[in-house]
Amino acid sequence: MSILERIQSPADLRGLSRDELRAVAAAMRERLIEVCSDTGGHIGAGLGVVELTIALHTVLNTPRDLLVWDVGHQGYPHKLLTGRNDRLETLRQENGLSGFLKRSESEYDTFGAGHAATAISAAVGMAAGRDLRGDDFKVAAILGDGALSCGLAYEGLNNAGHSDRDIIVVLNDNEMSIAPNVGAMHKYLLSVQRNPLYNRLRSKIGDIVDSAPSPFSGVSTIVRKWEESVKSFLTPGVLFEELGFRYFGPVDGHDMDALIETLSAVRDFKGPRLVHVLTQKGKGFPAGEHGEKWHALPPGHDPSTGKQRATPTSPAKPNWTAVFGKGLSELGEQVNALSVITAAMPGGTGTGPFGKAFPSRFFDVGIAEGHAVTFAAGLATQGIRPVVAIYSTFLQRGFDNIVHDVAIQNLPVTFAMDRAGLVGEDGETHAGLYDIAYMLAVPGMTVTAPKDGREMLGLLKAGVQHDGPFSLRYPRDTSPDVPPAMGDIDATPYGTWEVPRLGREFAILAVGTMVNTALEAAAQLAEDGIDLTVVNCRYLKPYDEVTLNAILANHAQVLTLEEGTVINGFGAFMSATIGRLAPNVRVSVHGVPDRIIYAASRARQLAQCGLDVAGVVARVRALHESEAIAG
Repeated sequence: MSILERIQSPADLRGLSRDELRAVAAAMRERLIEVCSDTGGHIGAGLGVVELTIALHTVLNTPRDLLVWDVGHQGYPHKLLTGRNDRLETLRQENGLSGFLKRSESEYDTFGAGHAATAISAAVGMAAGRDLRGDDFKVAAILGDGALSCGLAYEGLNNAGHSDRDIIVVLNDNEMSIAPNVGAMHKYLLSVQRNPLYNRLRSKIGDIVDSAPSPFSGVSTIVRKWEESVKSFLTPGVLFEELGFRYFGPVDGHDMDALIETLSAVRDFKGPRLVHVLTQKGKGFPAGEHGEKWHALPPGHDPSTGKQRATPTSPAKPNWTAVFGKGLSELGEQVNALSVITAAMPGGTGTGPFGKAFPSRFFDVGIAEGHAVTFAAGLATQGIRPVVAIYSTFLQRGFDNIVHDVAIQNLPVTFAMDRAGLVGEDGETHAGLYDIAYMLAVPGMTVTAPKDGREMLGLLKAGVQHDGPFSLRYPRDTSPDVPPAMGDIDATPYGTWEVPRLGREFAILAVGTMVNTALEAAAQLAEDGIDLTVVNCRYLKPYDEVTLNAILANHAQVLTLEEGTVINGFGAFMSATIGRLAPNVRVSVHGVPDRIIYAASRARQLAQCGLDVAGVVARVRALHESEAIAG
């Protein structure tokens, strides 16, 4: 039995020597790399906190003491130490371990998190609940992977410092979020590592203390205290002290001895305290410690080379993100007023090439989605045409800014929402199922969804030309086409639909990814004599009044089809609209049901929701039979 297999719970760590703990750390890195290379997953942040995770579980009495992990993908090592090592191969699989933290999965997962900067706020709430109940356990929030670029972290720090509650905040400072960190706080934290005056003083102090003759050796205590005073003046500690925290650090996050000794001392203090830990994202990854590239691995990866293992059916077509990024860069050459904003994800959103080509027009604002939206609104007031490229799930955090700062002022900001719809193994925290519903609710917002890459670029061009808010959604998937260069694509005519298939009985009003699914379903149903019309509703709002009226005049039944929540989505919008225009037309709605969709492959999730071809065929057949019975 390996040393890692002997760890069934954190209690098993507490009797081990420091050398044994270091052996556990090495085994954990090997295990994480081995499994994640097959399953895929957010491995970079986890590799950086292996020693920190061991030290926290060794020093604190978990699960009675509570660890609140920020950005749950830091929690992979935590899973290994809390009884889930033997199930790690199921990571991010259907009915397997979550790729993030999940309260229903383990008593050690005290708070679920897939988005950044929730840990401090949740931990303060837990500490307040503890105090109301008269209990005395410890609560530690582990903030990391760039979460200090997110405003919620500062709100939590401000409240925690003011409250004077017994709480520990561990700042895992790895200089990264997903891409390299940006902003003033990042520069401030770097000062502790790079401040030449502090480093020279510390070196000189060490030389003086070490070489002092024995009669003066007692002076070393005074000198060391003076060193601490200098450190607090020249390093980030002064900021946290002013916020009400007692500051400890910086500590080498890969030095087991320093971590355990520091955390042991910190544990016995009271009140808000912050431990500043310096770690290296992706530490120990054989293919090289490239923070952004190895933030997350795709399944089937060779860790020794950093390359995808060969598969017999590698797709020849690009993914939607790559199509968007290429088209965006080409559009930047045509439109000098175009600027691009992302929130710490130039790679994930495909905007990195635009940033390299037009650095003065590219803005990575860090994990600060609300700020990104309002920043874009400010740009738009100055005649700039900003494109805000953010995952659908993360743009949810900027909804108030969309309404208050963009829509009310009718500013020309284009929102490019990547990972819209079902996202497969990234699971419920990252699913982009609600953008149709919330964008439809915004007055003056143009809401669009393309059926393929070419149409996406046509809609992007239309959005940049439009004098008002404009949104564009596309999935985490392979594009069904290889579009031409942006210069060969015209802007998609505003507010128009198209009818790629005209039938007699039923009409499917399909949105985005569902258009091709509907066409395949229609081809199968035609063999049974069910003649379908398929409409590409690429503009959800405003809808194409002329085409809709023609459909209603010639069809007795309409089925809406969307890869988004059925609650307040496009189907609900069309049901109300058709009920007003043609009350005799029967409308049925088909989309993602009103429940949480858990991790599985994207194909499996679509099938679960009845949004694959077989599901659409079954739904139309059922409607056809009920119509026949009613007739």
